[in-house]
Amino acid sequence: MTYSENLWLFFLLVSGIIIVPGMDMVFVMASSLSGGRKAGLSATFGIMAGGLVHTLYAALGVGVLLHFAPQLFNILLVAGALYVAWIGWQLFRSAIVIDSVDGIDRRGLVTRFRQGALTSLMNPKAYLFMLAVFPQFLRPEFGPVWRQATVMLLVIWVTQLAVYGGLALAAARSRDALTGNPAVTRFIGRAAGVLLVVIAVVTLWRGWGSV
Repeated sequence: MTYSENLWLFFLLVSGIIIVPGMDMVFVMASSLSGGRKAGLSATFGIMAGGLVHTLYAALGVGVLLHFAPQLFNILLVAGALYVAWIGWQLFRSAIVIDSVDGIDRRGLVTRFRQGALTSLMNPKAYLFMLAVFPQFLRPEFGPVWRQATVMLLVIWVTQLAVYGGLALAAARSRDALTGNPAVTRFIGRAAGVLLVVIAVVTLWRGWGSV
């Protein structure tokens, strides 16, 4: 297999994983609906920052450490599931409140960025991907590992920006139609909250069972 074929296969796998609805996608959508386009994009960039950390530990071999110390992975799974479930519970209790368009301030954008990064870092699906898939595409015959990891990180970023960024823009456009309809926004917020809790439980169950 050539390097181009190897990279293309990696792109297909990453695209398939990112497109599948999960906690990152739900968080981006909820951020856009509640805070507008800037909030959704801030959440997207936060998730991309979390992807950088995932790539770094995979390239540096931390993934191997977690593989041989599954109890550490179990702790990450529990912490991640609890964090995402907590976000879901907060959404369920308060629902989504439609603010004025792009009315979120700098502090709010930083908060969405930080929450997006934490959501990514606490996402068991990301750890499973890095442990099971990412190392398979780091081949010594294709050059330095750090250079391969950098290219793969760029592939992940571009895919995340296209999928999550596109979702953020689409959700921000639809929020205009929801302004002034509190019943619909409450339903969306509670549905998103329940979905996050369900995702947290399912990913915890699948992740724990695969260790």
